Amino acid sequence: MENSTANPENEPIIQNRELNIWEALIPVFALIGMLAFNVYVFGDDALSGSNQFILLMGGAVAAIVGYFNKIKFDDMINEVANNIHSTAGAILILLMVGALAGTWLISGIIPTMIYYGLQILNPTIFLAATVVICSIISVATGSSWTTSATVGIALIGIANALDISLGMTAGAILSGAYFGDKMSPLSDTTNLAPAMAGTDLFTHIKYMAITTVPTITITILAFVIIGLNIDTEGTTDTSSILNAIDASFNISPWLFIVPIIVIFLIVKKTSPLVALLVGTLLGAIAALILQPEIVQSISGSEELNFISGYKGIMNAITVDTAIETDSEALNDLFASSGMAGMLGTIWLILCAMVFGGIMEAIGALSRISTALLNLFHTTFGLFASTVFSCLALNVTASDQYLAIVVPGKMFAKAYKDKGLAPENLSRSLEDSGTVTSVLIPWNTCGAYHSGVLGVPTLSYAGYAFFNYLSPFMTLLFAALNIKIRTLVSKN
Repeated sequence: MENSTANPENEPIIQNRELNIWEALIPVFALIGMLAFNVYVFGDDALSGSNQFILLMGGAVAAIVGYFNKIKFDDMINEVANNIHSTAGAILILLMVGALAGTWLISGIIPTMIYYGLQILNPTIFLAATVVICSIISVATGSSWTTSATVGIALIGIANALDISLGMTAGAILSGAYFGDKMSPLSDTTNLAPAMAGTDLFTHIKYMAITTVPTITITILAFVIIGLNIDTEGTTDTSSILNAIDASFNISPWLFIVPIIVIFLIVKKTSPLVALLVGTLLGAIAALILQPEIVQSISGSEELNFISGYKGIMNAITVDTAIETDSEALNDLFASSGMAGMLGTIWLILCAMVFGGIMEAIGALSRISTALLNLFHTTFGLFASTVFSCLALNVTASDQYLAIVVPGKMFAKAYKDKGLAPENLSRSLEDSGTVTSVLIPWNTCGAYHSGVLGVPTLSYAGYAFFNYLSPFMTLLFAALNIKIRTLVSKN
């Protein structure tokens, strides 16, 4: 994942000795209750705006708790500002993903991916192949975000054409994407976790493979079984869909050069913002060269010249764009909202950061983590405390980094006191903090992937097998005392 401009490992954890655990939990219970009622009333439309306001209301409850515990309002606002500052990278990436989706649509890049993908991937192997493809891309780039924004969008399009559940497909995409996010040495969370625990990167990756490889294996097998048992109507329509794509776009394998360049830039540790900007501009150039009629149509002009070309490209980058085809199924698919389409997700992230910032400012996050640490006294209990702390912070702080940093700082000494090697902690942080963030609708990761893939979080959460099996796997290994390293023995 790449979504922060701050250095979370250097930020102090705010503690408040006057705040007890029940007071710390008041905003959490209030938020959960309000969100549950709001989803009951609005259903899938809750993320259109009402959940955002509920997050602000949760922040208000936390502020009231802070006020009665002698926390200054200015201190709360300053922490909110710090939280929002940490999401600046995420917000810019979201805007750039919207821009990239627009130019990759009108240039024919996404339609080309779908065109060839439909001929290679049949429904039986599609979901399992999706996990493998996204795993490879994510390991190579170190970014689940880039994986979703590139091949993820194309795979959603293929699933739509094959009449495969988009929730299943998004779950497969994110399972593969977060495998790479955990295991790639290029991933920021993979570097952050060992830094917080006090071990080195490659020791962390090798030790993490002990739980991660079985989890991804189970995930792939689950999707193989699903693939063997799903019924789709899309296969009968594939030829007509291929003809409709071919009639509407100038399909060419040369268009694959653009996503290959973007992936190459990410592998070379280029900033994701730079890579996405390059991809957007290359998409625009490809559109002018290979799809001039589409650019002209979007501009609303009778001929293509510099002004109309500029207008068509800018429309694709910034606002709603739709390409009409002979297939009704494709008309919904070949539509992009550009940068404007990302504003709802950005709104959600900002409101989540308000709640998380106030919770951190009043010392609630620290109090909850401390309570979890004191809840168990066995080795398994320590692992369980870490897992539940990461999960709780993904829900309350709405930020993947805090779900790694806060437990990492709070639990490091406890693992040492138990005689456990630091890679036990770093693995637990990744198995529970990194991968579960995408399962929370208002977490920055959940909001991002849902917005990019166009699939509600609750629709894909049940199929993101890798993401929710990972915490169980680390607890299972701890319970059975499998490969639990001590400070005395590293074997």
